[in-house]
Amino acid sequence: MDAKEIETLLTPLLEQEGAELVDMNWRREGHRWVLRLFLDKGGGITLDDCAYLSERVGAFIDEKGSIEQSYVLEVSSPGLDRVIKKEGDFERFSGKPVKIRLKLAENGQRKFSGTLRGLAEGKVAVQIGKILKQFDRRNIDELRLDDSAAIDLGEE
Repeated sequence: MDAKEIETLLTPLLEQEGAELVDMNWRREGHRWVLRLFLDKGGGITLDDCAYLSERVGAFIDEKGSIEQSYVLEVSSPGLDRVIKKEGDFERFSGKPVKIRLKLAENGQRKFSGTLRGLAEGKVAVQIGKILKQFDRRNIDELRLDDSAAIDLGEE
């Protein structure tokens, strides 16, 4: 089973539990397979939520017999520097400080920091100082909230 199939399988269960799948990793690490889920909920996700959802997801996968090989399941919060991937995230986090890492450098630079301004027509808008820069979404290797900027501003 590949990562997309696992995401498709788990999304309805997580939505039923009031949780959002922010990001997921399904990979072989050494001699074992690891399924890492980064989950969030309205108002944030607690350690108890993660433990409960880990039990629910593990039992659900076992019941369905979806993953044949043995694996390790890890469930955690996305953290203050959560990844921004989904369409709705671009609107939800518009106005927040972000860090961007590009696949291919632009003018010799692959890393940028600024304020997210949204997504339109495959372009991610980020305010960098006085310049509104448009990044092709296909060239973005990773886009995350900038938790260091939140700390600098005295926000939580």
